[in-house]
Amino acid sequence: MPQQSDISRRDFLQNGSLAVGSSAIAGAFSSLLSRTARGEQKRTQVGYGTLRPVADQATGLELLKLPEGFTYKSYGWTGDALSDGQATPGAHDGMAVIAADDDGILTLCRNHELKSDGKPFAKSEIVFDQSAGGGCTNLRFDPDKGTWESATPSLSGTVKNCAGGATPWGTWLTCEEAVAGPQTEDDGRVYNYEEEHGWIFEVPETGNATAVPLKDMGCFVHEAVAVDPNTGIVYETEDRGTAGFYRFIPNRPGDLAAGGILEMLKVPGFSDLGRDVEAGREYDCEWVKIDEPHRGHSPNTKDELGVFLQGRAKGGTRFARLEGCWFGNGVVYFVSTSGGDVGAGQIWSYDPKAAKLSLVFESPDKQVLESPDNIAVSPRGGIVLCEDGDLIPQRLHGLTPDGQLFRFADNNVVLKSERNGFRGDFRGSEWAGATFSPDGKWLFANLQNPGMTFAITGPWEDRGL
Repeated sequence: MPQQSDISRRDFLQNGSLAVGSSAIAGAFSSLLSRTARGEQKRTQVGYGTLRPVADQATGLELLKLPEGFTYKSYGWTGDALSDGQATPGAHDGMAVIAADDDGILTLCRNHELKSDGKPFAKSEIVFDQSAGGGCTNLRFDPDKGTWESATPSLSGTVKNCAGGATPWGTWLTCEEAVAGPQTEDDGRVYNYEEEHGWIFEVPETGNATAVPLKDMGCFVHEAVAVDPNTGIVYETEDRGTAGFYRFIPNRPGDLAAGGILEMLKVPGFSDLGRDVEAGREYDCEWVKIDEPHRGHSPNTKDELGVFLQGRAKGGTRFARLEGCWFGNGVVYFVSTSGGDVGAGQIWSYDPKAAKLSLVFESPDKQVLESPDNIAVSPRGGIVLCEDGDLIPQRLHGLTPDGQLFRFADNNVVLKSERNGFRGDFRGSEWAGATFSPDGKWLFANLQNPGMTFAITGPWEDRGL
């Protein structure tokens, strides 16, 4: 029997679009654009109420603070055994539900943002570089029983797999957040790799990833992607202080390995949208071609700006650290982690049909929202914002369809006794990988350190997420 991803890909190629994957779990969100974009509205009581410590149904530990009525189960801690007997790698990051089988079992693909030049954690046929330790694991979850079923290696031998995105044909695009190799110095250490890094890879629901980079999608400091299910165009974010927003137009929609054209967003008259953005304004957009998408560095440098500066030379617009990216309601939402007048973060929306860009939300203060990272749109229409800042605890926020921000969960991980070799206060660890089940009953999310995945459920109703 062919794999589900093969069947879905065939349908996408034949029909031109397929309303599954990231688009299927996105809800209506257009009313956000009519609100005050800078987050200056009065923060009335919205969301699900006061947060309280809640015991994990798997360990009994109070790892999270959640509203009344919500429960959760942790799974896949760093060091836990995978299905092949290997230890679960750490640094849990981007993640999405990518498929559901005939029995309703969900498959999630989870990134591991590791940059070590050590041994890959998976078998050789799914390894890109035998001297790199990052990659992905696929998790299976039964939403009817509320049980985790398995965790399996799906790609390894990559570097700093940060975020990515689900495809409409049932796969995961994982992004390397580094232009590295063969020899790279980072944080005062020299890393020795066998391959050059800075690519996007495609990971299937089942079976082995090809471990072949999709080089036409660019070599740069990748963060996340979102696929437009109507066109097959892939939108890409770049996590640098000097960041571009890109789109990849495939030669054959649904078959990214067939190559295509990479372009960078240009907002005429606005070379930099990191600060001083006018609330409520729509910006006309153009796109400029990247002639050499494989060029990771500027000539004779190791600056990681080879792609960005090509677009910049043609008038491409600069943003401040672009991270999370999600397609929903016909638009692409993306995050500028350090954008805004106080540098606390912006949420943007790009409408592909109208070729218009809008500022959805800008944090007025770090106490309100600090450094949003991964995002996801729920079936009920709200956006989940994963926080990656300096505050303790790190928070998981919701943004309602009428523009109200509220706090949904707190990281409450304090391990007083050792678990898998970990002990201590981890409340400052970032949230990552938020994604909903297609029916909206379950919210999945990761905490990067010490590394664990949660399945959260409760009385969602129509209260923001």
